[in-house]
Amino acid sequence: MAKKEDQDNSLFNDEVLAKLKDTKKALQAEEQQRREDEEAKRLFEKKQREKNMSFAELLEKHGDQGGKY
Repeated sequence: MAKKEDQDNSLFNDEVLAKLKDTKKALQAEEQQRREDEEAKRLFEKKQREKNMSFAELLEKHGDQGGKY
């Protein structure tokens, strides 16, 4: 009988522990999504900056190293 009382009075019973694990998984998923969104935004902004560069700026950055023909 004392063992059952210990389980009922424990700091984290199975139900609370399961809820905490679910919450942790949800927070990790949100964090991963936030990182992916930031990376996509960063790549988009980089592409926009390069798109708006002048020809001279592009030559300065990448050099005159033609490679297609």
